[in-house]
Amino acid sequence: MGTMYYGDDNTALSFEDRALAHLKVVIATKLRRGESFTITWTHRPDETPGRSTIWISPSIPLRFVFDDPEPVALSPRYLEQLATSANSSGGIMLVEEQTE
Repeated sequence: MGTMYYGDDNTALSFEDRALAHLKVVIATKLRRGESFTITWTHRPDETPGRSTIWISPSIPLRFVFDDPEPVALSPRYLEQLATSANSSGGIMLVEEQTE
């Protein structure tokens, strides 16, 4: 389980390492272009039911921490899916990776 620290270091959001690795690439690409956007995800089963959305902007500090010291192999298909949603008016909808 990886952690994305958003804003101040007290706001920690937990995601599976694999999803977070893909999310990091898409976020970094958008922020490099100076683009702001939202990310929405469904809460994990061990959390209060529901979903959350945050606003990502180049001016808000962001840090990624992965539990696994080895980087995961990225899926071009999953990256494309997340990037496509990032470019929509609804922002990134973090969904489970579809495996073939």
